[in-house]
Amino acid sequence: MDTIVGKNNHGAIVTIIERSTNMLFMRKLNKGKDAKALAEVVIHLLKPFKNIIKTITTDNGTEFACHERISQALEAPVYFADPYSSWQKGGIENENGLIRQYIPKSTKMEDVSHQDVNRIMHKINRRPREKLNFATPIECFYEKLS
Repeated sequence: MDTIVGKNNHGAIVTIIERSTNMLFMRKLNKGKDAKALAEVVIHLLKPFKNIIKTITTDNGTEFACHERISQALEAPVYFADPYSSWQKGGIENENGLIRQYIPKSTKMEDVSHQDVNRIMHKINRRPREKLNFATPIECFYEKLS
C-alpha cells in the first residue's frame, strides 16, 4: 500500500496491489493524505476480500497513522518497510510508476477525477504482464478467488 501525491503535495491517491497477481486497487483521497480518511478508503476497498488478506505492507508515512484501524477492520497485520528502503515494497513502487504514465508528478490532483482514477486502474489491471505469463492481473486475481 502506498500513496501518490499531486503537484506541491496537494491531493493524493491511495494505491494497493495484491502481490501474487499485481491486481491494483486505487482511489482518490478527497482529504489528501489524512490518515483517518485514508483508513476508511482502504477498509472500503479491501473489505470484500477480507477473508483472503494475509498481511498489508506500507511505508512509514504519516498518512498510515491509523494502521491499527485498518488492521482491526480487515483482521490482517500491517507491516512497515524500513525507512528509505523502497526496495522492500518494490511491487507497489513499480505500479506507481505505471500510474505516473497517466498522472505525471506535475499534475494537480484537483484536475484528476474519481472517474479518471477508475479508468486508469482498469487499464493497468488489463495490461498483460510477463510475471503472469502474459496474462492480466484481473484474470489472475479472479482466477485465484475462484
